[in-house]
Amino acid sequence: MSNTTLAGPAGAPNAVAPRPPSAPDRAATRARRRKTLGRIWPNLLALALAAFFVFPVYWMFSTSFKPAAQVLTKTPTFFFTPTFEHYGTATEVELFWTFVRNSLTATVGAVLIALVVALAASFAIVRMKFKGRKGLVLAVMMAQLAPWEVMVIVMYLIARDAQVLNSIGFLTLIYFVMVLPFTIWTLRGFIAAVPKELEEAAMIDGCSRTQAFFRVIFPLLAPGLMSTSLFGFITAWNEFAMVLVLNKEPEAYTLPLWLTQFQSAFGNDWGATMAASSLFAIPVLLLFLFLQRRAVGGLSAGAVKG
Repeated sequence: MSNTTLAGPAGAPNAVAPRPPSAPDRAATRARRRKTLGRIWPNLLALALAAFFVFPVYWMFSTSFKPAAQVLTKTPTFFFTPTFEHYGTATEVELFWTFVRNSLTATVGAVLIALVVALAASFAIVRMKFKGRKGLVLAVMMAQLAPWEVMVIVMYLIARDAQVLNSIGFLTLIYFVMVLPFTIWTLRGFIAAVPKELEEAAMIDGCSRTQAFFRVIFPLLAPGLMSTSLFGFITAWNEFAMVLVLNKEPEAYTLPLWLTQFQSAFGNDWGATMAASSLFAIPVLLLFLFLQRRAVGGLSAGAVKG
């Protein structure tokens, strides 16, 4: 099809009229527009959700640095001169470092014990055949779904009769039981995703079942171990109801109880409360950032080795 020529001014070359877009061109343009819109609205939704969830955290940290006169105002204050006064008030509480030690002992101890027990239990569930295996999986699921708040009275009676009230060791045991079902359930999926042929090939090459597990399966479980340990750490670190009922002595307090000590008959010290909440959240944020990078690296290494 030839283009139509138009007569130009005298001495000027003839101009060529633009060809109207064909039907395929119009369809391709509409497809590109739909594709662009399909990328824009999920990103906008993600940004809106991120702002919705991040803003309370930002407000907590910013309030912890505000002068006392600007903490409670009718008009929100976004620009101010930072001060560390509230952090001094929060950390100067009596037995503060005892609370830190108790929280770390109970949380880290519970997570480590749960990882060891769950690793053995999930491997047995996935790789071994024994009577009652389905019942065990069902029991693990039911234990995960059960609300632990209804067990507070029972745990108190057990601790009282065993004379282990105000014991960090008993609190660690309770936290271990709390995080164990989820740890087993999650690691079970990771172990099931590892091809059984890798383990069998290692055993053919002379490895025992234990050696095959630690040399072949265990390195591929790094993402699962880190994700479950992060969840267990958050669960035990934030737990409040059990320690409130079981540990009445100040020497046996943990950091969640420390957050409640900035109230008086004259009101709440919101600046110190926000500073304490910020300090309480920092270990979880740091652990998340650290484990997130390691988990991604473990996934990549596992894919290359596999």
